[in-house]
Amino acid sequence: MSCPYAGTLSAAAGAPLARPLEEVLPNAVTGRYRSIEDPATVREILRRAEDFTPANALHAAVQLAPATLRILACGRFALPPVLASASGPEHLAVRRVVAGFFSPAKVAAQGQFITRRTRELCEQLREEFDAGAELDLAVELAAVIPPEVMARLAGTPVPPVDRLKRWSRDSLELFWGWPDAERQQELARSAVEYHAWLRGAVAEALARDDGNLYAALHQAGVDAKRIVSLAYFLGIAGQETTAMLIQSALFCALHDDDWADCADPATGESASSRVVQRVLLEASSVPTWRRITRIETELDGGRFAAGDELVLRLSGGRLAELGDDSLVFGFGLHRCLGAALARMETEVVLRTAAAAWPNLELADRSQPWGYLVSFQSPTAVRVRRATFERTQP
Repeated sequence: MSCPYAGTLSAAAGAPLARPLEEVLPNAVTGRYRSIEDPATVREILRRAEDFTPANALHAAVQLAPATLRILACGRFALPPVLASASGPEHLAVRRVVAGFFSPAKVAAQGQFITRRTRELCEQLREEFDAGAELDLAVELAAVIPPEVMARLAGTPVPPVDRLKRWSRDSLELFWGWPDAERQQELARSAVEYHAWLRGAVAEALARDDGNLYAALHQAGVDAKRIVSLAYFLGIAGQETTAMLIQSALFCALHDDDWADCADPATGESASSRVVQRVLLEASSVPTWRRITRIETELDGGRFAAGDELVLRLSGGRLAELGDDSLVFGFGLHRCLGAALARMETEVVLRTAAAAWPNLELADRSQPWGYLVSFQSPTAVRVRRATFERTQP
């Protein structure tokens, strides 16, 4: 299969983790992890979930300093295996409960809310745009919608958005980045704060017992520590990665001159779907997963020793060349339960924002992308009213 985007100059194709991981990630990471780029090998590794487990999914990508570990221990920070970091019956039992909160019908029912909320946010910013202000859509739009949608679906508390963003980004860097010893301690203090807030939020939700996700997990026999661990994962790698995907789609639509088509009622739905598909294929916000080899095994003629840590390519690289999007939300038993939500949410926000602000342009077309071992997005989406007026649809 040939890539449907061959010959186009795409902002997503220039994202750091669209390139071979060995060329991008620092030695501190590549020296520890074996990079798997071949799609067929990645698919087989994910299929063989008993041999290649997600036990390292919430481990720090680089070794944490003793002072960092002391901060985490003193703060009662713990992430016992659950859902994405668990295997076997425990994983399946939790997955069954969580899947009920993200069913196709429940996800589809959020479409009207996402549209209405996006329009509200756009209208609130209209005066600033009309006055010639530059605004960051990553902050004003992408950061706001995902946690609100997550709270509606799960029925669980959410901290103020500015605090949530700081906590989630700090935790992503701590566990998927390569911070030095001094930076690790700053990030660990932030992680402890977030973990403490989550412990209180879980206790509150269990006391309410009103059908929320945490209460449902408790009724299914999941202990409070594992519920907090799941809440931590949903916070830092659930809503945050959807926000990153929205940032990427907004940036790429503006950069690649798809914005007018996204704004046009006649083409908005198809154009927005096309942009999101291209971003997922070339530079998903979650372009890799981590796995660890449980026992010595052989795959496609290659040997994997017990304990080998792997980084698996899900988006970009050869997958983009082939036009193969079958791995963008994972594969097999651990495929992302929020896949349909993330895609739908991003498409709706993109076309609704474009329709509300058809005459926007990027203030910086060369905006750099931030990246960690498994995450990437433009660091900002700074926009202003275009210096020319597009014809209104």
